[in-house]
Amino acid sequence: MKKYDNGYFRIENVGDEVELYGWVQKKRNLGGLVFIDLRDRSGIIQLVSRPEDEFYEVASSLKNESVIKCTGIVSERESKNTKIPTGEVEVVLYSLELINQSADIPFSIEEDTTALEDTRLKYRYLDIRRENIKNNLILRSNVTLIARNYLSSLGFVEVETPILCVPTPEGARDYLVPSRINNGHFYALPQSPQIYKQLLMIGGMEKYFQIARCFRDEDLRADRQPEFTQIDIEMSFGEEEDIWNTTEGLMQEIFRNIKGVELPEHFERLTYNYCMDTYGSDKPDTRFEMKINDITDVFKGTFFEIFSKIISDGGIINAIVLKGYADNISRKKVDEYTEFVKVYKAKALSYLKYSSGELSGSIIKVLNDKEKERLIKDLELEDNDMVFIIADKKKIVKPALGALRNKLAHEFNLIPQDKYNFLWVTEFPMYEFSEEENRYVAAHHPFTSPRKEDMDKLLTDKENCYSRAYDLVLNGYELLSGSVRIHDSETQSKVFEAIGLSEEEAKEKFGFFLEAFKYGAPPHLGVGIGLERLIMILCDTDNIRDVVAFPKTASASCLMSSAPGVVDEKALNELGIKIK
Repeated sequence: MKKYDNGYFRIENVGDEVELYGWVQKKRNLGGLVFIDLRDRSGIIQLVSRPEDEFYEVASSLKNESVIKCTGIVSERESKNTKIPTGEVEVVLYSLELINQSADIPFSIEEDTTALEDTRLKYRYLDIRRENIKNNLILRSNVTLIARNYLSSLGFVEVETPILCVPTPEGARDYLVPSRINNGHFYALPQSPQIYKQLLMIGGMEKYFQIARCFRDEDLRADRQPEFTQIDIEMSFGEEEDIWNTTEGLMQEIFRNIKGVELPEHFERLTYNYCMDTYGSDKPDTRFEMKINDITDVFKGTFFEIFSKIISDGGIINAIVLKGYADNISRKKVDEYTEFVKVYKAKALSYLKYSSGELSGSIIKVLNDKEKERLIKDLELEDNDMVFIIADKKKIVKPALGALRNKLAHEFNLIPQDKYNFLWVTEFPMYEFSEEENRYVAAHHPFTSPRKEDMDKLLTDKENCYSRAYDLVLNGYELLSGSVRIHDSETQSKVFEAIGLSEEEAKEKFGFFLEAFKYGAPPHLGVGIGLERLIMILCDTDNIRDVVAFPKTASASCLMSSAPGVVDEKALNELGIKIK
């Protein structure tokens, strides 16, 4: 077995005789001496071969990424390299053996490679050799180890739940697995271990965790993969404070050990409604201000017909203020922002600039003096401030301004780096109305408990019924989702009824789960922490593929293995499946 790590050696190791293995990062022939940068997982060490060495010809012909074995003595370098930890020493070789010659590589194994992402994904096994991808995977391993140790120290028991499950309606589309033995029947890969972890609570485990693999057949984006991992935690006989304290302790442990950062003892808590009203998002980035201002009152009684009609139709008028950058925004930029908010169904974007005590902009001609004074005062405008205004229904105004808020913050570098703002978002709606299905559906999942004070609204006032669901948000990313679970059959039946699930359908889809409720279900609650998103933030990347060993593309395919692949007719016949 390999005894030494190449990145281990320092000046105090001079004189040590060593046997090393690794990949040739780079080779240089200078004045007869051959210098080889030998890389393994731990780092790089420089090797030296002289013309009199019997293996000199082998050393001279080495290609990058070839695998070698060598022996030698650690010596002090004449020309030191301060850019690498081993830069004060080198290994003067006694022997060198070529284990495996490499073909010409499709891209250089460098941290700042210029290779296209598709090329790197096709040769992912080479991409993993790059320093940043390798370190990301090591960091991920360290985080899961911290999580296991921390949760185990609190009495949580790690339990594996099935990968082959019964299909259940949990929100996203299931990945289905056909059964050969039971033709015409299908397993589903778990979207999360939701039902099983609740059954473990009914089973008396009391405290459970799992580094759980999850699968969702949904459209992908930069922070989403079809298969992902979550740190799953569930506990019995607790309240929100208990799971929040446990999660905060875990985050503190992870950030202390990985980033050397001390987090607050407790994280900020804001309700869903406050977040939507103030930031236009249920996962707001609170590292910067630029809150949404409701200026509807300013325009009550306005002669501006468009605003007047919106207000009379029950709409609102809201604004955000970009402070100090009005001079940087051209009319062309405003047009770009207008097109941007249209993606969020906003019909128009009005703007005002405040300079030298005067307002100017797209709606200045329709404003009276009183409205101008109110805007300057209410928005606390200062010289060179820019105001963006959207007037429409609340469900359009808030998300559109929230998205524009984030866009402006990134464009104008308003977000402090190396800052980690955790935020609990609480009291989510119990239901949301699906235009597609023309009915109310569970906003979280159908096993989420309503607030105690909203129990009587489960069937009668769905729009104003709120749940005991909560998310943990970190720097604008939803890091985890969780809730207090329903633990009695009566409440569960009401929720199923509220989302249009008949007794027969509920029994068909969740029969075994509902049966378990009859035998003493304890009160319980939990969370599922998105591991990849957490690692992504810890690694300072915004691409989730950078923290997954073998990721899929945006089209859910693997460029390296060509998955998904075709299956021959014989296999399909055994499964009783015909391609339509």
